[in-house]
Amino acid sequence: MWPFKKKKKVSGSGAPVYEYESQETKFGGVREYDFEAKEKFEQHIETYIGKLNAVFHEIVSNLVHIDVYHVAPTPEKPFHTLVTHGMSDLAMNVPQGAEDWRFAELVCFLPEEYDISDEGFNDERNYWPIGNMKFLARFPHEYNTWLAYGHTLQNGNPIQPFIGGTQLCASLLIPPTIVDGKFFSLKVRNDKNIFIYNVMPIYKEEMDYKMENGIDKLCNRFDLYGVNDIYHLNRVNTCK
Repeated sequence: MWPFKKKKKVSGSGAPVYEYESQETKFGGVREYDFEAKEKFEQHIETYIGKLNAVFHEIVSNLVHIDVYHVAPTPEKPFHTLVTHGMSDLAMNVPQGAEDWRFAELVCFLPEEYDISDEGFNDERNYWPIGNMKFLARFPHEYNTWLAYGHTLQNGNPIQPFIGGTQLCASLLIPPTIVDGKFFSLKVRNDKNIFIYNVMPIYKEEMDYKMENGIDKLCNRFDLYGVNDIYHLNRVNTCK
């Protein structure tokens, strides 16, 4: 498939750790488009999150066409919700025994005051959550791998904060916790279940803690410190 370099290690918790080296890849266009899944996915968002307010369309795509749906804040859900669509048009290369987890999409939750507009997204300080989700959505297809619950990806190599003014520098994939639990999965048809992972920005210390102690213990620390799904650039570091 697509060329990649991957090194495998084992973390202190016993989970595998893969290191990916960036390299030049050829532009391959969009491989597939699942129209049935798109229609059901939009219905799924409106059922469990709310009415679609906008779609941020991707102009130029490689491998998969990644659009981002926006649901505006409401009194019941006082935050912005952004959801990818297109990552699940192609199956990921999952390990043996994980075939049920081949298809995924991503979601993130932004504060009510966040600037969600075309003009606002001209500023990288506003755009980075979408840019990061698009990177993650394309990542498993570019590197012939997979993303699932508990996986972490650092920002850059060497690792660096997503933007200035924060030390958040890695992404953790976990089920969303501030919306109906049924939103986490969508059965499109018998051979296709889509899992929708919350992209949670974390600190390097939290990523290291998860590598040594496992995802469950890190999530326990989030609960202990009252950390939820909504992005806050200067939230408490639960492992420092």
